[in-house]
Amino acid sequence: MAEPPPRREPAPVRHFAWITDITLAALTLVFFVAVALTTGVHSPWQGPIPLALLLGALLLVRRRWPMTVLLLSIGGIFAYHLTGHGSPAGWIWPAAVAYFTAATTSRVRWVAAIGLAQLIYSAVDFRSVLDTNPTRYLIHVAGEGLLLAVLIAAGLTYTAAMRWRERLRETDSRARAAEERLRVSHEVHDVIAHTLAVVGVQLNVAADTLEEDPAAAAAALRLAKDVRNRAMADLRSLIAVLRDKPGDTVPQPDLASLGTLISDARAAGLEVTLDEHGDPAAVPAIPAIVIYRVVQESLANTLKHAGASKAEVTITYAPRSITVAISDDGRSVPCGADVTEGHGLAGMRERVSALGGVLAAGPVPGGFAVRADIPVAGSTA
Repeated sequence: MAEPPPRREPAPVRHFAWITDITLAALTLVFFVAVALTTGVHSPWQGPIPLALLLGALLLVRRRWPMTVLLLSIGGIFAYHLTGHGSPAGWIWPAAVAYFTAATTSRVRWVAAIGLAQLIYSAVDFRSVLDTNPTRYLIHVAGEGLLLAVLIAAGLTYTAAMRWRERLRETDSRARAAEERLRVSHEVHDVIAHTLAVVGVQLNVAADTLEEDPAAAAAALRLAKDVRNRAMADLRSLIAVLRDKPGDTVPQPDLASLGTLISDARAAGLEVTLDEHGDPAAVPAIPAIVIYRVVQESLANTLKHAGASKAEVTITYAPRSITVAISDDGRSVPCGADVTEGHGLAGMRERVSALGGVLAAGPVPGGFAVRADIPVAGSTA
C-alpha cells in the first residue's frame, strides 16, 4: 500500500516560514559582520562578509536539508578559522539557527555529537588564552557549551510541541468524525422509522383491499414504493458520508420537504394539518434539518404506536427562536405517568439540545404531544 503524500501546509503558513527564513538569514549576516567590526576586523570582505553570506544563504534551505545546512555551516566556520581569521563570535553562535533546526529532526544524537566535536576543537583552538586569562577561557568554553545545550534543548522542545499539536489535531479530527457518525446514525434511524411506518400502513391497506378494490391496493403499493425509493436515496447519501465520499451525497431534507412528509403521513391514513406562522425562508440550514427530523420522527411514532387518526403540526418562526409542536389524538399513557424514551425521542432531544434548544414530549389530555423550542443562531435571549 502506497504511503499517503505528506500533508502540505496552507499557503499563509508557507509564506510565513519563508519570511522567517529570510529574516533569520538577514540577521545572521548583519550581526556576524557587526560583531566582526566591533572586535577590530578592518577588512570584512576578506573573511567575515563571505562567511556571513554563506551562513545566511544556507538558512534559506534549512527546512528542506537541515543536516546538510548544519554540516556546511560548520565547514564554513572551520574554513574561516583555518585561513587565519580570528573568531568574532565564537564557534557555535554563527551556526545557532542551523543547530536548532537540525535538533528538530530525528538525528538529534548526531547533532549533539557534531556539536561536542566542535566544542572540543574550540577548546583546543582557544588554549592559548588559558595561560594568560584562565577565567576568560572558562567563560568562553562554558558559554559555548551552554549555548549548544540550549539550542538542542530548544529543538527537542519544539519537536515535542509540534507532535503534541499534531496529536491534538488528530484527536479533534477523530472526535468530529465520531460526532458525524453519531449524527448519521440518528438520521438513519429517522429515515428507517418513518419509512417502515408509512410502508407498513400502505401494505396493510393493500392486503385488506387486494380482492375487493385492486385499484386501491395498487395505489397503496405504488405509494409504498415511492416512499421506499426516497428512503433509499436518503440512506445512500448517509452511507456515503460514512464512506467519506461526499461527491455521492444529496442535499439533506429541509423545510421545503415538509410538504412531502405530510403527504406521506396523509396517504398512510393519518389526517395531518400543517400550520406555519412566520417566514420559513429566514431559518438557517441546520435548524431547518432539525425541524424536519423532529416532525418526521413524531409522525412516525404516531403512525406506529399511537393508533391516532389526527395529528396537528404547528411551526412558529420567530426572530429569536423556532417553536415546533406536534400533537395527536391517539392512545397514550395517563397524564403524569413516566414516558419511556426510545431511540427516536432520545435522538430528537439530542438534535434539539445540540442547538441549545429544549424538547418536551409526553401525554396530554386526548393524546400525545411533542414540543421543541429551538433558538436561532446569533440571537440573544
